[in-house]
Amino acid sequence: MYKSSAKDIVSIHRRVVSDLVDEDGEQLSWSKLIFRRGPFNPPPAPDAIATTRSVFDDPNLAPHYWPKKDYENIHRFDPAARWTYREEKALVRKIDWKIMLVAAIGFSALNLDHNNINQANSSTFLVDLGLTTNGNYFNMEHDFNLGTTVSHLSFLCAELPSQLISKRVSSLSLNFSSKEGHLFLCAFMTLSAPVFSKEDFYTKTELPIRLTFFWMSMSLCSILASFLAYGTLHLNGLAGQAGWRWLFLIEGSLTLLIGIVTFFNMPPSPTQTKAWFRPKGWFTEREEAIMVNRILRDDPSKGDMHNREGLTLKRLWTAVCDYDLWPVYILGLMFGIPSAPPSTYLTILLRNSGFNTFQTNLLTIPSQAMGILTMFIITVVSESVGERTFIAMMQDLWILPFLVTLYALPSRPNPWAFFAVVTGLLSYPLTLPIQVGWCSRNSGAVASRTVNASLYNMFVQASSIISAQIYVASDSPRYERGNRILIIICCVNLVVLYPGTKAYYVWRNRQRAKIWDAMTPQEKAHYLSTTKDVGNRRLDFRFAH
Repeated sequence: MYKSSAKDIVSIHRRVVSDLVDEDGEQLSWSKLIFRRGPFNPPPAPDAIATTRSVFDDPNLAPHYWPKKDYENIHRFDPAARWTYREEKALVRKIDWKIMLVAAIGFSALNLDHNNINQANSSTFLVDLGLTTNGNYFNMEHDFNLGTTVSHLSFLCAELPSQLISKRVSSLSLNFSSKEGHLFLCAFMTLSAPVFSKEDFYTKTELPIRLTFFWMSMSLCSILASFLAYGTLHLNGLAGQAGWRWLFLIEGSLTLLIGIVTFFNMPPSPTQTKAWFRPKGWFTEREEAIMVNRILRDDPSKGDMHNREGLTLKRLWTAVCDYDLWPVYILGLMFGIPSAPPSTYLTILLRNSGFNTFQTNLLTIPSQAMGILTMFIITVVSESVGERTFIAMMQDLWILPFLVTLYALPSRPNPWAFFAVVTGLLSYPLTLPIQVGWCSRNSGAVASRTVNASLYNMFVQASSIISAQIYVASDSPRYERGNRILIIICCVNLVVLYPGTKAYYVWRNRQRAKIWDAMTPQEKAHYLSTTKDVGNRRLDFRFAH
């Protein structure tokens, strides 16, 4: 494999490069599959060269993008490497099974454990912990909201440490029998989760469709969790324990087991798949070379840092001071608030409407199934129009009419009419994957993406803390004041924040283009060779919107 530095670029460039493929920038998309007109272009010959052109083939540009010496895959980097479509297709299929599938299972297990509080609320959980008044579900909001706040605050505080410590902490136990125990459980059930960078294995044209399936797996897991809760809660009274205690024990144990397996199974990088229990690794040297070079040709910035570089206060402060990402952070804080209280209180609201424990758990399934469908649809639309801002706002646009309907319902609505409204509300198209990718794209550099993603997720967790204070005891059981607040926030998001974010990034791109386009080729080359600007600070960087 290639082990020299940028000094050998000229000699590399002299090698034959006529066999390279021009990148078309297209990805496999649902919109092409569904709305195509006429047949697809014939596929290339399986044994034809699949290596795409990149900056590493230009001796003038290559020095500005060369991987750093401490890049963990540098020993497999070879700008002269070539591979065929047959090899690439087989390798991507192998990555899907070895990497993506395991990551999706681990992510689903995390959400299974993190969200089982909703199923527990449909049973005697609140009564057993003294979070209700006179055995009913009204006026228990203060303690329940406090527990929810503690949970999300713990998640927020653990976000940055979780980037350093890849392990799960299972704190579920049969011995939480008090209000204080409930708060302790909430504080530690969400401490840390393993971090997996799919960008190290997939190109930018391969990743979007896989992220769609990745997030769909979370909704599918929620459906399975409802069925699991339906059966587990029937264990109420077994060994003298409540059904919700068995629910926490079984699902917590399952999450812990999957977490341990995932921790040992997930490799740090394409060239680091060998372990004491896997001495031969997953990939051959040839496959490692293909993975590394296809990823760097697709995005040279992925060679800017070692994948195990730790987070520092300086890097965090730099991310905080990156004012160009604050519009996305603010969206992360605000966009999820309108849907959070109805989602958190869903099982409680259904119980208050007259449904029993087991009916309630089954009635949560339709909104999850519809959520998978709407996420699929929003993916198709996003691919068709190539837009981020206005597609991301579709979540709040979907929610608004249902919130208005929920607010306008009579004081004692028909249980099935109430179910229809709240199910329609919670069937919204989840745009969080779009916004996470948006944040990553506008970070610009790999060195800052981890911190920016962590900071974005902290704003999302702060959003959950805010939303936990909207449905309060004095407003139950209809929560008219709370729903009015949600409607106002939803309108602010749609009328002010999303259009404002769009306008800001359009303005910033025009501002930079005015300077960059006025420079001569020599001035641009001088800037690229001397600038200390990185990522989205560079004049040639354009923000996605």
